Amino acid sequence: MKVVIVGGVAGGASAAARIRRLDERSEVVVFERGEEPSFANCGLPYYVGGVIEDRRKLLVAPKQMLTDRHRLDVRTHSNVLSIDRQQKTVHVRNLLTNQEYDEAYDKLILAPGAAPWRPDITGINLPGVYTLRDLKDADVLHAAVARGVRSAVVVGAGFIGVEVAENLVHRGVQVTVIELANQILPPWDAEMVSPLQEQMASRGVHFVLGASATQIVTDGEQLTVTLSDGGTRETDMVILAVGVRPENSLAKSAGIDCGPRGGIVTNEHMQTNDPDIYAVGDAVEVTDFNTGQKTQIPLAGPANRQGRIAADHICGRPSTYRGTQGTAIVGAFGMAAAMTGLSEKQLRRMEIPHERIYIHPSHHAGYYPGARPMTLKLLFSPSDGRILGAQAVGWDGVDKRIDVLAIALQAGMTVYDLEEVELCYAPQFGSAKDPINMAGFVAAGVLREDHPVAHATDLVSERPEDVFVLDVRTQGEWDAARVTGATHIPLEQLRSRLHEVPTDSKTIAYCKVGQRGYLATRILLQSGRAAANLSGGITSWQMANGETVGGD
Repeated sequence: MKVVIVGGVAGGASAAARIRRLDERSEVVVFERGEEPSFANCGLPYYVGGVIEDRRKLLVAPKQMLTDRHRLDVRTHSNVLSIDRQQKTVHVRNLLTNQEYDEAYDKLILAPGAAPWRPDITGINLPGVYTLRDLKDADVLHAAVARGVRSAVVVGAGFIGVEVAENLVHRGVQVTVIELANQILPPWDAEMVSPLQEQMASRGVHFVLGASATQIVTDGEQLTVTLSDGGTRETDMVILAVGVRPENSLAKSAGIDCGPRGGIVTNEHMQTNDPDIYAVGDAVEVTDFNTGQKTQIPLAGPANRQGRIAADHICGRPSTYRGTQGTAIVGAFGMAAAMTGLSEKQLRRMEIPHERIYIHPSHHAGYYPGARPMTLKLLFSPSDGRILGAQAVGWDGVDKRIDVLAIALQAGMTVYDLEEVELCYAPQFGSAKDPINMAGFVAAGVLREDHPVAHATDLVSERPEDVFVLDVRTQGEWDAARVTGATHIPLEQLRSRLHEVPTDSKTIAYCKVGQRGYLATRILLQSGRAAANLSGGITSWQMANGETVGGD
């Protein structure tokens, strides 16, 4: 059997190595347009920023290793131009010699990836306007910064935009980030990435949100970016990070089905509508594990698994792809934001019933030196407690908690299960009641009606007159910052001052992060009053809208 693979990196290289492990006799040919078949494209921003100093570290599986260790026929600098499905051949051009030839296949795997989207605006192809997709792009950016670039405009505040901005700052570059959405990292819920944005701003990154680049012009030395809000930014360089589009032209021209978003359509075995042609990686349409709907989610982990599954099926194994649930993490200047499953904005858009809670635990036992705070948001079904999604932001331990919740989501677990999850504990690693357990306790309390919650959106300035907002923190905390219109009764005085809390209004109690607010809510409920706790306390309020005032 002869297998031809178009594209390397994650999906293609994984498929090639897996086929060799399963079948010593198969002939495997890998075509790659670039100079290396397998490199860590997620590491490219860190090479540009100097965090990864040795470029060779980016080579996950160098060409020579694939050739010597796996006996693969790896042909770099080779562009596959077309597919003849009837003859079962691909037409290839050697980019170094311009020689063209046909290569036969028994099975074909398409792993062309996704290309950075270049908006149709004036000046998009000017010198000094860059994208970051492969090693060549990274080399160009690395060299540009080394020449003494002083300023940069990054268009887009997604994964690549955030990572490029951080790494340019590490190299002493003044960075402005332009983002069409009113938040960075649009897949997240806005309040969950506001701390990361504040951290980036404190390190010198300037953000222009709610605007897009409409034109780029040059005077020969500097570029000027015109924005949709009428503003302009002068800069030495522009990096486009406004998303990617699946490279589907090869598939489409061969009559391979593609979805409405452009992704190549495959079945659960990664087969296209031609059973001898498979597709994997960022170029394919995937099934959203959470909803069952088709979508595009370009992530390295799923690409690797898809390559392995295609290889398994070609070699006669019944492997299937479960779908992509969107587990992701991004970091900047020591902080991290991570997520899995559906966001609240997705749940609202899809009109899926849901509830949410916020907690603000330390990443390990508070009494052990070095404990740092994080925020964890859990989204779950109000009918049965099934986990729908989770997001976290903080300094340490963010990845650990979202990884646990990603497994819980894939296993169909509920918030009641989280109460019982047994996780490793020592004070330098976690807490006896891990944040995962705490999220389960709080969410399950909501469903059992032991712990009604309210949210920052319930405390808008135009809130109903029959809502009584109660601050149960200390006098010092109250003096420093409080929710507008709140009444102050410290928790320790609440029982003796219950007469000050109306009986004909709903009380929303709050503290710093939710624990004292919960205790106050229990007292109020058992006194016959309608009450709810502000989930996550004033910390969640500040993350959502920052509408606090200090002093009298």
